[in-house]
Amino acid sequence: MYKNVLESIPGIEWYPIVALVLFFGFFSVLLVWFVFVDTGRLGRLSSAALEEGSPVGHQSSQSSLGDYSNVE
Repeated sequence: MYKNVLESIPGIEWYPIVALVLFFGFFSVLLVWFVFVDTGRLGRLSSAALEEGSPVGHQSSQSSLGDYSNVE
């Protein structure tokens, strides 16, 4: 019964191919980002949520994280 329902959908043979390409594409991009990511920036981002005030390593009034020193 289910086989007949799926066969009635036009273009159904492309659905698993598109899903597989999206799956591997997403994780490939994630792997490339992980290899080339700046570890210093990740350290600043990881400590930003735990610290009050400015993030660790904050050198100027404007960083890549933005200026959140006035946020209470």
